[in-house]
Amino acid sequence: MKILIIDAQGGGMGRQLVTSVKKEFPQAEVGAVGTNSLASSNMLKAGADFAATGENAVLVGCRRSDVIIGPVGIAIADSMHGEITPAMAAAVGQSSAKKLLIPMNQCGNVIVGVKNTSMGYMIEAVIEQLREYVKGYVF
Repeated sequence: MKILIIDAQGGGMGRQLVTSVKKEFPQAEVGAVGTNSLASSNMLKAGADFAATGENAVLVGCRRSDVIIGPVGIAIADSMHGEITPAMAAAVGQSSAKKLLIPMNQCGNVIVGVKNTSMGYMIEAVIEQLREYVKGYVF
């Protein structure tokens, strides 16, 4: 299974996601794509199998992945302080991969009905969804 984690800014959420996913699913290939080199570097340091940076890396990664994980902003053009280009958002949205998007009420995007919760809780919720999705998957 190929899991792609996309993050922007400093890659803090992505770093935590990589650590949790690799711990729970060590046999999965976990790739990291940052919208900038700092985000990519932090996810690679957390144990991603590979990392890449920028728009083309998002486009290619979305085509090659079974699961895409990241903040909901990765599917919204011009979000995350402008780091998500329209092409990146389209690549995420059009990908046939299962998308596990974390609700973040930041950068002018508010997900109504979703309360702000701890990052730890949201990451555990991602892992639980991933467990359900991969049941029966042969690595």
